[in-house]
Amino acid sequence: MPLTVETCVARHVGDRAEQQDKVTLLPHPTRPGMMMAVLADGMGGHSGGSMAAEQVLLKARQNFEAFKPTTETPRHLLESIVNEAHVVIRLTRFTTEKDPHSTAVVLLLQPDRVDWVHCGDSRIYHFRGETVLSRSLDHSVVGELQRRGRLDAAAAMTHPQRNVLLSCLGSDREPQMSFGETSPLTAGDSFLLCSDGLWAYFPEQELARIVSSMPARHAASVLVKEARERAAGGGDNISLAIIRFVEAGKQS
Repeated sequence: MPLTVETCVARHVGDRAEQQDKVTLLPHPTRPGMMMAVLADGMGGHSGGSMAAEQVLLKARQNFEAFKPTTETPRHLLESIVNEAHVVIRLTRFTTEKDPHSTAVVLLLQPDRVDWVHCGDSRIYHFRGETVLSRSLDHSVVGELQRRGRLDAAAAMTHPQRNVLLSCLGSDREPQMSFGETSPLTAGDSFLLCSDGLWAYFPEQELARIVSSMPARHAASVLVKEARERAAGGGDNISLAIIRFVEAGKQS
């Protein structure tokens, strides 16, 4: 069954003074059917976080354009983006007075398969219709408690240390990376990349329902609007990317 891809990216500054999230979609310049989605949540002083997040997008673009799928694995590409962005962000600490850090989520779409990597607490969700097939586990104190079975999803949403990271790009330690993949793709598959400024306000099932039930642009608008209302004046930067697969000729 031929598939069509619907995509959208969105950002909102929230109630912060500066937007330090970055997100983009990158079609491959010479290979049809290949695309990359990249999201980074920057941290570190005035403009420092924005600069760190921008380095993630820049390195993703450079390495994706040089990617040779006949001789390089998707995992090698994704790993190189995170590692090299980490090095560049660390080097900027020597040329500025800032202490920049960033999360990273990178999704690689090739014909009939998707691979991804994440570091930090920005997330990637894989939905099939309204079913949550997978969700990245945060590299955070709360994420570690969940992995050990000491905290459930409901308690994690309100835990006082839910924003304390154990790994990110630009820190003194090498970044921790978690990988995922899926193949083949089918109509009804969708992927949501988002920063904690969005996912903090939604249970997984609600995200799946919104993303699966409406076109990508409409879903993005609904998610940002709802997150802003639920933040009640205390919202972080919001960034998201949606990739939906629908049967060709049956776009929602």
